[in-house]
Amino acid sequence: DALPIFTTLDRSMQDYASVLGPGEVRIERLLPGPIDRVWQYLTDSEKRGKWLATGTIEPHVGGAVQFHFLNAKLSPEYAPTPEKDREHENEAQMTGEVLEWQPPTCLRITWSEREGHHSEVLFELSQQADAVLLVITHRRLQNRNAMVGVGAGWHTHLSVLEDVLRGRTPGAFWNTFNPLEAQYEELI
Repeated sequence: DALPIFTTLDRSMQDYASVLGPGEVRIERLLPGPIDRVWQYLTDSEKRGKWLATGTIEPHVGGAVQFHFLNAKLSPEYAPTPEKDREHENEAQMTGEVLEWQPPTCLRITWSEREGHHSEVLFELSQQADAVLLVITHRRLQNRNAMVGVGAGWHTHLSVLEDVLRGRTPGAFWNTFNPLEAQYEELI
């Protein structure tokens, strides 16, 4: 099972990613349902663009995945992009392939990274009364630095998704991501 990267019982810490093993993190979020709505926010480019990235996911195993990230535009609030991420300030891209497609409960894709390495992301959804449990497992990460960035990144993006689904205006991406990255740096 997942090894929490925190040692407190503080409720807010449950939002943090867990380390499953070398190169593997998992993060969970209970979101307002129904499940078909959350599935649309994973698979529809326009809806996904409100919390993660626009771009296509061909809806079948072997289908192409192409994401276009504009993190600074996920909120009307502005925060400057950190120096280390400035090369992707206007747009970052990710390509991959659909490995598993089971609407509305499971999507698994490859995730392109630097130097031709591909990690893998599994999105699992399950109805929990009126809510939906979204579990994201990101595997085959190259090193600890990738785990830190991915943990903070998914944490931030899921905070934006929760705000969007609840009809709230999300805060500036980088104002959330930067402190989380520092926390994950200590926790992982």
